[in-house]
Amino acid sequence: MHLTRADRRSFLTLANPPEGSPLVGTPPEPNRAAESQRGSRRSTSRRLPKRAAAGRRSFVATLKALDDLASSGAKISVSITDLDRGTAVLSGDDFVTLPIGGLGIVPLLIEVAAGFESGRLDPLEIIERSSVEPVGVAGVWQHLKAPALPLADLAVLTASTGDALAANALLARVGLPAVRARIEELGLERSALLDRFRDERGPDDAPHFALGSARELAQIFAALVNSQAVSAGVSAQVAEWLSLNHDLSLVASATGLDPFSHDNDEHGLLFINKTGRDAGIRVEAGVLAGPRAGVAYALIVCFDDLSIMHRMRAHEAFRTLGTDLMEYVF
Repeated sequence: MHLTRADRRSFLTLANPPEGSPLVGTPPEPNRAAESQRGSRRSTSRRLPKRAAAGRRSFVATLKALDDLASSGAKISVSITDLDRGTAVLSGDDFVTLPIGGLGIVPLLIEVAAGFESGRLDPLEIIERSSVEPVGVAGVWQHLKAPALPLADLAVLTASTGDALAANALLARVGLPAVRARIEELGLERSALLDRFRDERGPDDAPHFALGSARELAQIFAALVNSQAVSAGVSAQVAEWLSLNHDLSLVASATGLDPFSHDNDEHGLLFINKTGRDAGIRVEAGVLAGPRAGVAYALIVCFDDLSIMHRMRAHEAFRTLGTDLMEYVF
């Protein structure tokens, strides 16, 4: 995707609207469901004046970074939505389906949480590690002495460390068809969980762990904080698991949060996220809410990982987006 000048103008129209547009000025009545998880953190802070607020909502730096990536041949899909208004702040090829790596565990976690709520799954059911084919691509369970763990702990490992072995154990327990049915029930038409995690993918294996679009990734994170993913209980459980995520190296690097403890930030910042990584693939989706605003965001970048500079350029685009998002919500 190459962002032409016309593309940039359309992005900037969304990201930096004129005074009097729905994105600037007095906000509409807030979403009460969303306030249950994030509103109280923003209630005591004064909003900026109109002109100051509009001036700080520019995503010009992000657009330049994405344009540079696109010019080098990278495929990019980006979506940012204002949580209170439900309106697009920034979008670019957000409907395009691309590989999303470990972000495919989000619908898996939703299915597991739904099973806990309905009673179909026992959170304390013990899963033997020996029952799952070894995989070493990511995670800590493979390094632990514990030969078995309950489902609830496997969900925590999956969400917090991207543990491939724990995710595969959950997937083996609930079944790939159940997760695919849950994805369909959630209305995600451009997303799919294709396979389990593998160290190597052969010709008979699915080419990727999961696929998705930036628009749908942002939508599912918005649904989680708005208590709309299956039920309020399921949404809260999955959001709690994801709030433990340790990978704050991409978009989240701009938040200044502690990677190992950021569920109760003293500055009132609400943040949950999940990243996905594979060869030439970097993805992050999440929710960021501060005193002035809250957003659901997703960025997918598929690039040729030809050198460390190619990789660092991709990472820098995520960090630039994080800085722009922080200026938007604070």
